[in-house]
Amino acid sequence: MSNDMIERDTLIDASVERVWSLVSAPGFWVADPESIKGTTAVEGESMVAKNPDHGEFPVRVVKVEPQSYVAYRWAPASPGQELTEGNSTLVEFTLSPEGDKTRLTVVESGFAALAVSEEVRANTIKNLSAGWPEVLNEAKNRVEASTV
Repeated sequence: MSNDMIERDTLIDASVERVWSLVSAPGFWVADPESIKGTTAVEGESMVAKNPDHGEFPVRVVKVEPQSYVAYRWAPASPGQELTEGNSTLVEFTLSPEGDKTRLTVVESGFAALAVSEEVRANTIKNLSAGWPEVLNEAKNRVEASTV
């Protein structure tokens, strides 16, 4: 396991357009689904992803290539704090068609640059390494059930 990057993917039985409708909602991976309903990624814009169990996470949209790629910055180890270079990681989602299905890949990087203790960094990587498969499974289920 890398100490700077996590990469996971899943194959979703849905079109790229349907998967895009989910991943283009800033903070979808951490936010309560109702709180982000109707939002869409616009480069340079920020929002707060609210999670009743884990807190509030500012999310900034870094780059958008409609239907294929979107990148966000967020502060996974610093809920409630403003985003800075020292507390944020980059989360990139790539969508690739595979027949009538879509491969969704997530890469989160920048853990080595977090200005936190080694213990906090290690716990953050551990939690997110376990969490991303759950997030992707939930995304797969939501999109395939058309509850995006």
